This record gives sequence, structure tokens and C-alpha cells, in this order.
Amino acid sequence: MTPRRLLLRAAGQLETRGCSTPRLDAELLLCHVLARPRSWLIAHADDALSDKQIDAFHTLLARREGREPLAYITAEKEFWSRDFCVTPDVLIPRPETEHLIEAVLAHFPERQAPWRFCDIGTGSGCLAVTLACEYPQATVTATDLLAATLGVARSNAERHGVTERIDFSQGDLFAALNAGCPPFDAIVSNPPYVGADEMDGLEPELAFEPREALTDEADGLRHLGQLVNEASAWLKPGGLLIVETGLCGLPPRSVGMALEEPIRDLAGRLRGGVYRREPTSLA
Repeated sequence: MTPRRLLLRAAGQLETRGCSTPRLDAELLLCHVLARPRSWLIAHADDALSDKQIDAFHTLLARREGREPLAYITAEKEFWSRDFCVTPDVLIPRPETEHLIEAVLAHFPERQAPWRFCDIGTGSGCLAVTLACEYPQATVTATDLLAATLGVARSNAERHGVTERIDFSQGDLFAALNAGCPPFDAIVSNPPYVGADEMDGLEPELAFEPREALTDEADGLRHLGQLVNEASAWLKPGGLLIVETGLCGLPPRSVGMALEEPIRDLAGRLRGGVYRREPTSLA
């Protein structure tokens, strides 16, 4: 069988299963099996595939038909034009989270400055690693509650050559930080913000992702509220807290932090907020 015929059948199967991008998913699965780029499929669409290659593809296709996320099947996801290793221990990086990187770049335009950044709830490490790559003189602290999650983040730091400038720390939100650590120029976070009442309406793929990374089992604002109300103690005067959010919105009140600007996507949907430590707040 040729790639052309195999992909035609596979895309049809995925479409019947409700996958939103059936042809793309099929192509990426075959590229993974063959260890080839998508451009290869165009030039070799009518080449003969071996039985071993076809069997390996069908094994992965069956997983995708069960709505397992493509990123978990291939163990890889792109974020900010870099490839990151992902496992079921971590949330899959999403384009929405790139808005946080955009906000940091806008507020900290000097790329060679020795900034101090912190990523609370680092997950795959996509934010922490990206900041370390974009700011080659910066140091980053990356925290997460689970050791397995931090292991994935460390592997991504090694993959992109920034391990020496990232300090990994285990703990719940700010409890992972040392009391005497120097204050940060900016703290970024993509916390669990999906409300418990939203979970049943999510796409089937999200059932494969760690639930604790998606929802606070409440209204979505519990972790966001803690971040906004405790961040000032860990920031330099004028330092920024940049958070991602969803349908739950942003906390109605903040202690020591002023909402400087909401983060919205191209469709105008609220995706996060940029908070600045107020001059009168105490560290």
C-alpha cells in the first residue's frame, strides 16, 4: 500500500470518530512512523510501504481513533516554534499559552538583560524553557507540584540547552519557592482555570490529560486568586504577574497587584491578564 491510499482511508476513519483535523492527524502519525517530514509524503505519495510500517501506523491510528491526543501518541508538541516532549504527566502545550510569551516580550524588550523570571506550575516546561531561550542572560525558576511533571520539564530544558539557567522546585504554587530567594522581574503561570461545571462539556481528548492541571474543581478562580493575591511578595517593585485564564475570567479583587491590561486573542476572547505590583505593596 502507498502513503496516498493509506492516508485517504485513515483520514476517513478519523473523520467518522469526530477528530477535527483528520487528514493532518493521519499525516503526522505516518510521518512519526516513518521518521520523515510532511514534505516527504508529497514527493513519495505513491511509494510502497512495508507491512511493518503499515502495522505500526495502524497501531497508532487506533489510539487516535479512541481520541487519545496526537501529542501523547507522538510524545511531542510544538510551542513557540520549538518541539517539546510531552507525556500524560503534563498538560499539552497550546497556542493560547503563547499569549503569555508575547506579553513578556512586549514588557521586557531587552533580550540580553539578566532578568529573573518564575513559571508557577510549569508542566512540560514550555513557558520556562521558552523564556530561557528567548532571554539568553535570564535565569528562570520553574515550579510544579509533582516530581514526574518536573522530570518532563527538566528533559525539555536539556533538549534546548538551558538547564543551567533554570532552577526546578517542587511544591504547590508559591510554597515551592524559598523564602529568601531574590524577587522576580516577572512571574508567569498557566494554572488550572477550568470550572468543574465545564469539564463534562470538553472535547474527549481532554479526558487523557491530567485533570489536576485543567480544573481547580471549583469555579476556576481558586488558583488564579491565590496567584494574584500572593504574587506581590515575590516580585520586585513594579514587577509583573502574567496569567492565563478562560471562561472563568480574572479574580475580581487583588492584593498588592493592579490589573494593567487584559490579554485577548484575535477574536477578542479573554485569555489572561497582566498585573503589576503596586508601589505601596510590601514584599
